[in-house]
Amino acid sequence: MRLLDRYIVRQFLATSLFGLVTFLLIFLVIDMMEKLDDFIDANTPIEAIGLYYLTFMPEIIKLMTPVAMLMGALFVVGRLSNQNELPAMKSSGLSLYRFLVPFLSVALVVSFLSVYFSGWIVPYANGKKTAIERAHLHRSQSTGSSLPLFFQDGRTRLISIGFYESLNKTGHRVSVEEFADTNLTVMLRRYDARQMEWRDEGTGGTNNGWELMSGTLREFDGEEQRLTSFDRLTLGRLSISPTDIEKKQRKPDEMNYPDLREFIENQQRAGQDVSRWLVDLHAKIAFPFASVIVVLFGVPFASIKRRGGLAIDFGVCVAITFIYLAFMKTSQVFGYNGDLNPLLTAWLANIIFLGLALINLLRVQK
Repeated sequence: MRLLDRYIVRQFLATSLFGLVTFLLIFLVIDMMEKLDDFIDANTPIEAIGLYYLTFMPEIIKLMTPVAMLMGALFVVGRLSNQNELPAMKSSGLSLYRFLVPFLSVALVVSFLSVYFSGWIVPYANGKKTAIERAHLHRSQSTGSSLPLFFQDGRTRLISIGFYESLNKTGHRVSVEEFADTNLTVMLRRYDARQMEWRDEGTGGTNNGWELMSGTLREFDGEEQRLTSFDRLTLGRLSISPTDIEKKQRKPDEMNYPDLREFIENQQRAGQDVSRWLVDLHAKIAFPFASVIVVLFGVPFASIKRRGGLAIDFGVCVAITFIYLAFMKTSQVFGYNGDLNPLLTAWLANIIFLGLALINLLRVQK
């Protein structure tokens, strides 16, 4: 690496890191001011508050990394241009394309690291953050959607749950259907209960199991039917545990890339519309590469010396970021509704801004 490349990379990384830390602190302070009353009302321990914001940081870093990269590119190139260092480089025979190489190299490395960060680390942190909200702020009692959950327990048992409370390990509006092993079209019995609770009994977990509460049992024998009411009825061990239910209920932003892909495949086999989840899946890879797009856009723009200096560069940084995020969110609506291909939806903002960046690059004097 040439001395000039090392100089540019060092300045670019330092400025981008400073911008990322600044945005991170701003977001944390704003969120803390917003939730301070909630924490006080809930008597949340200081340790839990600290852990909450520690697990909140990865999500902010993911969102602000492209913004910090754009700000770093604009500020570094703008300063080099205003101090006549960039014109001196050009006069020595350095083209704008060659000048872009260290910026794009750093942006590519950051983008690939962000793919892993966004696909694995951020979902893990989001899951921990949601658990803290449930435990201390009494939010998101149902960690997933409000749609019913369906499970198959072995060959002969089907279980449906209206919604599930992770904090209490309790399912609501539960139905359990058991079928004959010799003929799966013949129902032997059906349990309908207001709740289903998980019981932890015994240190070894050998007596753990589910217990139905406030329900009815229907037993079928040919055309005859017997109806029995119960206050509590032990089902015993099923193939599903509270961990399995919570995993099925997790939101897309709490699933890492393999888990979300497996979840989508399961939903497809169940005949569900998976457009929304496919958009989220592809966005885990598409969004990190926004760093490359914004750098390719920002460097040629800032290479032109303008009146206003860094103030203009900062204003452009904010404007481009707002337009990019607004366009990305708008296009996601069409993808969620199935009007656009999910893969195209996730990459549409990058494709359009890449086109604008290339047009801008071709227009700038080399």
